[in-house]
Amino acid sequence: MSQPDAETVSWLRFIFASTTVIGLMALLAWVLKYFSGRGWIRAKNQPGRIGVLASFPLDGRRRLVIAKCDHIEYHLLLGPNSDIVLSQKPALPSSSASTDSSS
Repeated sequence: MSQPDAETVSWLRFIFASTTVIGLMALLAWVLKYFSGRGWIRAKNQPGRIGVLASFPLDGRRRLVIAKCDHIEYHLLLGPNSDIVLSQKPALPSSSASTDSSS
C-alpha cells in the first residue's frame, strides 16, 4: 500500500478540525438556548431594573425614547453625535390599577 501524501493529510486534518469546531459551537448554542428557555440563565419572574417604554423616530437621524430605570422615567433624545436627557420624573404606577378603578 502507498502512503498518503502530506497535502492530503493536511486537508483531512483541516476538515476534521473545522467540523469539530463548528459542531462544538452548535452544541454550545443549543445548550444556551435550552437553559435560557427554562429560566436557568435569566430570571423570568423578576422584573428588570431598566426598560424601554416607547421609542419614536423623529427623522432619519434622531429618535425620542422613553425609558424607565428604578422607578424613574427618562425622556431621551438620541442622535448620531449626541444623546440628551430631556426630562426625568418618577414613573407613574401601572395602568392596570387605574383602568379598574375608572369603571
